[in-house]
This record gives sequence, C-alpha cells and structure tokens, in this order.
Amino acid sequence: MTRIAATLALCLLLTPAQAQDAPAPDKDGDVGEGFSLLNEGAKLLFRGLMDEMEPAMRDMGEAMGDLQPALRDLLAKVDDLRNYEAPERLPNGDILIRRKADAPPLPEETPVPKPDAPSADAPGIEL
Repeated sequence: MTRIAATLALCLLLTPAQAQDAPAPDKDGDVGEGFSLLNEGAKLLFRGLMDEMEPAMRDMGEAMGDLQPALRDLLAKVDDLRNYEAPERLPNGDILIRRKADAPPLPEETPVPKPDAPSADAPGIEL
C-alpha cells in the first residue's frame, strides 16, 4: 500500500514539470499548412471512396435500368400513393397496402395482350 502511495505522490510531483507551453504557431505558415494538408487528405479519402464505390454504383444503375419497365407498370397501376394507407404486415408475413375509402376510383383498365401470348383468333384455339 505504501508503494502505491509513494508512486502516486511521485507522479503528482512530476506532472507539472512535463507541462510546457507550446510555441505559438505562425498565423500564416503553420495554420495555412495544416489546412492545406487537411484539405489534401480529405481529397485523397474521397477519391479512394469513389474508386471503391464506382463498380457498385455502376451495377446499381444497370439494375435500375432493368427494373424501369416493371416500375413504370407498377406506377401506372397504383396511380397516386397518397390514395393508400400505410403498409400492414399480417401474422403470416403478407404485406397489405389498403386503398383509402375516400380515394377516387381507379380508371378502367384495358388489358393489353403480350406480344408472345396467343390470341383467341389463332388457329387451334376454341372458345
């Protein structure tokens, strides 16, 4: 116990001796150099981040391009998102998005046949 007390007393006595006034920095030289180094470091950091993120951003752009027709179709069917309630998750995992009761009626949809789908006029199809 006396060892700990002696060590603590010695540390407390030596602490003021270690504290020294730092020399005053040059207002233009040191501060300006510090800011330029900081600026250069930030530029290098952001360049590195952009180099790492570029392939992921390119892939995401391609994926969004592939999804664009499906998203346009969905937006045409949904009409205005303000006409719907907040999504609700059911116990079985299904998600329901209910249309508000005061929402205007949806416009009538005319089904558009897919180009590769056989039509009723095609030979071999009886109705």
